[in-house]
Amino acid sequence: MQAPSPSLSAHDLACRRGERLLFRRLSFTLEAGAACHVTGANGAGKTTLIRALAGLTTPYAGTVAREGALGLLDERSGLDPDLPLGRALAFWAQIDGLGFLAQESCCDRLGLGNLLEVPVRYLSTGQKKRAALARLLGQNAQIWLLDEPLSGLDTASQAIVSTLVREHCAGGGIALIASHQSLDVPGMTSFAIEDFAPSEHASLEDGA
Repeated sequence: MQAPSPSLSAHDLACRRGERLLFRRLSFTLEAGAACHVTGANGAGKTTLIRALAGLTTPYAGTVAREGALGLLDERSGLDPDLPLGRALAFWAQIDGLGFLAQESCCDRLGLGNLLEVPVRYLSTGQKKRAALARLLGQNAQIWLLDEPLSGLDTASQAIVSTLVREHCAGGGIALIASHQSLDVPGMTSFAIEDFAPSEHASLEDGA
């Protein structure tokens, strides 16, 4: 039986940090093949939104609906810092059912082939980000949630991320990207998290 098409939606979503209401009444729907760019200043709520969509935090109000496997890329690589990169990726490849040749292909594409014997803790910020991207590719998840995927990357690596997102969506996947920087993804929609910020006088009781 064919798997259902992926989808990701939020309805009247509100999230807070402590007693501060970050945003409210945020709604969107993404279907197969869609990419969406979320912009906003530091502290505005981009990461909080990503975590709520991933199910890692509970929204203050509203609902999230998701159909399809989820892959999350954030500041944590999820790789054992004490293992050489190749072994750290192989651990997840075994869990994800990714064959050796497929893992090797992901690493080569992201310029990691000469780093596989280097312990993860010794990788640079950009190298760790590329390693996390290799892990994401190996998951074969239909929905990508990417939190600042371009940070720490040089221009060439940033272009690779845009290419990966284009290919993922062209294959029927969904990508929601929270980033200060723009990506080259034709047809990508966008919204600013500040557009859903409450007024200065709004209280938590007004969140919904």
